[in-house]
Amino acid sequence: MYIGLLVAVVALIAIGAVRAATDAGDRYLVRAIFDNASTLVPDEDVKVAGVPVGVVAEMDVTEDDKAAVTLRVDDEGFTPFKRDATCAIRLQGLLGERFVECEPGSADAAPLDPIEDGEGEGERLLPVERTSSPVDLDLVNDVMRRPYRERLAIVLSELGAGLAGRGEELNEVIHRANPALRETEAVVRTLARQNRVLARLARDSDRALGPLARERRRVSDWVVQANRTAAATAERRGDIRRSIDRLPAFLRELRPLMADLEGFADQGIPVARDLGAAAPGLGRLVAAQGDLADAGRESFPSLGAALERGRPALLRARPLIRELGRFAKDARPLSADLDALTASLDETGGPERIMDYVFYVGLATNGFDSIGHYLRAGLVSNTCSNYTLVASSGCNATFFDPSEESSAAASASLAARNAPEPARVARGASPSDGLLRSLVGARETPAQARARELNLERLRRRAARPSPALGAAEPALEYLLGDER
Repeated sequence: MYIGLLVAVVALIAIGAVRAATDAGDRYLVRAIFDNASTLVPDEDVKVAGVPVGVVAEMDVTEDDKAAVTLRVDDEGFTPFKRDATCAIRLQGLLGERFVECEPGSADAAPLDPIEDGEGEGERLLPVERTSSPVDLDLVNDVMRRPYRERLAIVLSELGAGLAGRGEELNEVIHRANPALRETEAVVRTLARQNRVLARLARDSDRALGPLARERRRVSDWVVQANRTAAATAERRGDIRRSIDRLPAFLRELRPLMADLEGFADQGIPVARDLGAAAPGLGRLVAAQGDLADAGRESFPSLGAALERGRPALLRARPLIRELGRFAKDARPLSADLDALTASLDETGGPERIMDYVFYVGLATNGFDSIGHYLRAGLVSNTCSNYTLVASSGCNATFFDPSEESSAAASASLAARNAPEPARVARGASPSDGLLRSLVGARETPAQARARELNLERLRRRAARPSPALGAAEPALEYLLGDER
């Protein structure tokens, strides 16, 4: 029983060891060498640009008394670390917590080489030249307290005697002792290259500081508002972090859109030029819209009242509108034919010819004398002018053959039965005299005969004069009435 329990425990330990080895093999480990890591503890964060990407897995001391810190990078998006990568120990909060901030390096650099054997086998080595450790402010302040300042004076005195003639080594020690000195040297070197810019800055700074001094209240208000903005941004840091994580994918999807926008912009240049040319007219149109809007303030209320009154009529007119729609549908072929007819008449001058016909017919049938207008017509009076019940030998306007005696007898018999009794006429008068009298009136009196002769003589004298419209060779009355002489 005990033997079986011991075998199970050993198996569990072996399985855990294999799993740990497998997990460690799957993780990306960086062995960063620091001059000093006394304030760092395991499980502290490893950050890139302020974003946690892993933790401090282990801490060890190398043979040359350096701090070997194993960094486990869990986020594969920030691996592998390159040869120009850097790591620094930073202060995380006021309580003294630390974290390791790293820069994975540039994209075109080679990745870190793994350690083949020895301490940290399988891990990527980041040398001490690519790391830095901070000097805490409390340590600097402790130097000024007794007895540390006397001890520092002794150290410096003895150090001067011991390092006499070893200036290069001392310079290297100082630079390695505090990474801030390296950064300061880089800053001073950059400022030396920008000495002319600094000179102009010193000369022109008064111009920039003068307006700021005059607007110091606004500047202070801007600082306050910026503080509030930063606080609001800090409250939404989770959302901002997710937005930054999604930014690369968004930029990849945005690239085709920007290419399309570039093509659209190229095609829109002529449109923009035309709009620029039309801008003055559009400006006047927009300005005129103000007057239109002012005039419409009174029209639109009245239009609303008209709509209120006209709505019932429109509702009642729906059946008529539907009938008109059906009528328009049925009249479409006729409309097409009528359109073709009117187009043909318009092309051939049909309306003008119709008006010419009306004009010339009116001119040919209309006459004018001293009495007034009269119609040019000839009255034919003969045996065919009177209504008769029997056939006449001098008139051919018959609807039957007189040679057929049976037909004539039948017609005479039928006419005798259906015709009314003829009215009596005066002695010496024929039936045609009554029709003529009904058409032209009673016999004229001597006074009317004299007036007619005078009027005819006046017309003859006028006709003897040439017409201004028709010329001297064709008198107007002779053209219209004929020669009366």
